[in-house]
Amino acid sequence: MCDFMDLCLRRQSCRNFSEQPVEQEKLVKCVEAARLAPSGCNGQPWSFVIAENPEIVSKMAECTQQLGLNAYISGARAFFVVLEEHANLKPQIKSIVDSQYFAPGDIGGAVAYLCLEAESQGVGTCILGIYDREKIASLLNIPQEKHIRGLIAAGYPADPTVRKKFRKPLEEIIRFV
Repeated sequence: MCDFMDLCLRRQSCRNFSEQPVEQEKLVKCVEAARLAPSGCNGQPWSFVIAENPEIVSKMAECTQQLGLNAYISGARAFFVVLEEHANLKPQIKSIVDSQYFAPGDIGGAVAYLCLEAESQGVGTCILGIYDREKIASLLNIPQEKHIRGLIAAGYPADPTVRKKFRKPLEEIIRFV
């Protein structure tokens, strides 16, 4: 079993994918990990679409290349699309929880689990922030009432070298009271 901190140190945004397709079982296992992520009141406000068809993946890559950005994404072999769902809450707590918007944090946790599982299987991921949500929704027949909250490119890294991470020192981000 992999040491968790080693996994965190190894995981990085992959920006150079090989041509090898990712096995469907590995993609499903990534979503299984995301499904197991904790969520506020166990609301699980997420669902996932996995795009693996090369034609669709190519069109999705085009949807990420606005302003000349994300050119490297054309090498991705799959995409995970994260949709926000209504939290799965019991009626007696729904009214209380509705005033607390847990979904962004919950979805972020699920995405982290997904990416760490991918890394544990040797699959690279890149979480994308700039993409044409409307075009992707249309391409994947995602209903208008569903909101795309995340897009993750996936594939085997063409270069598995782990880059040095540059992070703020702990002293800058932690305070005990």
